[in-house]
Amino acid sequence: MYKSNLIESFIPDLTGLRRDLHKNPELSGKEENTARIILDFVSRFEPDEVVCGIGGHGLALIFTGKIAGPTVMLRCDMDALPIREDNGFSYKSVIPNVSHMCGHDGHMAILAGMAAVLSHHRPLCGRVVLLYQPAEETGQGASLILNDLKFKSLKPDYIFALHNLPGYPMGKVIIKPGSFNCASRGMVINLRGKTSHAAHPEDGISPAIPMCRIIDALSSLPSAPEINRFFSLVTVVYARLGKAAFGTAPGDAQIMATLRTENDDQMTLLVKNAIQHVKASTRGNGLCHEISWRDEFAAGINHDKAFERVKRAAHAIGIGVVRTKRPFRWSEDFGNFTSKFKGAMFGLGAGEDSPQLHNSNYDFPDGLILTGISIFLQIVDDILNLNPDKPEK
Repeated sequence: MYKSNLIESFIPDLTGLRRDLHKNPELSGKEENTARIILDFVSRFEPDEVVCGIGGHGLALIFTGKIAGPTVMLRCDMDALPIREDNGFSYKSVIPNVSHMCGHDGHMAILAGMAAVLSHHRPLCGRVVLLYQPAEETGQGASLILNDLKFKSLKPDYIFALHNLPGYPMGKVIIKPGSFNCASRGMVINLRGKTSHAAHPEDGISPAIPMCRIIDALSSLPSAPEINRFFSLVTVVYARLGKAAFGTAPGDAQIMATLRTENDDQMTLLVKNAIQHVKASTRGNGLCHEISWRDEFAAGINHDKAFERVKRAAHAIGIGVVRTKRPFRWSEDFGNFTSKFKGAMFGLGAGEDSPQLHNSNYDFPDGLILTGISIFLQIVDDILNLNPDKPEK
């Protein structure tokens, strides 16, 4: 491609940016300094418009062609995780118990690289929107952006995102039509009975046995005939019964579980069955129950036309492709965008021997920055036709 030398010229600066972001991570909803670092870096590339504070600390950089046409949006995530980093290199996180163990630092550097190239090669028609999204890890960021009035003028015709994927060959593009990654949500069940003296448990209402029944029922839900046609999983992640007091029979309990399904319809069914089991386990024994939900992620569904764009782009620039048969079990709130716009997410192999995501010694491979920019660039070029000549100022 005529832009390859240009991309490579920016790689040292982009690597430095990635490592600066890695060193200064921020949790979901707190990405104020992250946004400042990005804005300081990309301002030299003179986007036609910058939208700040979208969906919280989000940013949108807009590069516009001279002719009206489609809007292509490229989205990356900004937030880090509440994980202590165990790496020893010089750009290790300086924020205690916070780190970029999901590679969002690399995703942000890739979009900064797109800004660098687009400053020299604006689209002939339409526009490119580079969207920096906060709060992905909690499942809140995409919804906050979609509900922000500032997003109204940015609505895309196409939207694309990538995610680095350890366990796959370095630099390979991982694709799948339809469901790319699972829906998930956190279920919180609170049981309230009545405490009593441990010498007279019959005088209280203990949630102990109902709690055990609920845990057993939740764990077996994915094997139900109406659910197991597609992948589903219920993982009990936390359970608490009463207090650590030998003289008191418990009167309350809490159970937390993560529900995962291949698609949103299956999630609706799994949720319905889970609620029914809680009700059945507490019925007739005097217990009260409350159910609430956290970290809700829609399934990421790749649109057929957007998927074909990604596949064609990878082949066009000679990047190897791995086509998966089943959706990934992890969740990503990019599904909120693809439920409304033609879009697709794809993976970039981060190495077969790499530590897994959310591992305390993971680090995004700097070599993927060039790969990520190249495939994004080809997708945009395929849709909007990038001008090979530097536009007049």
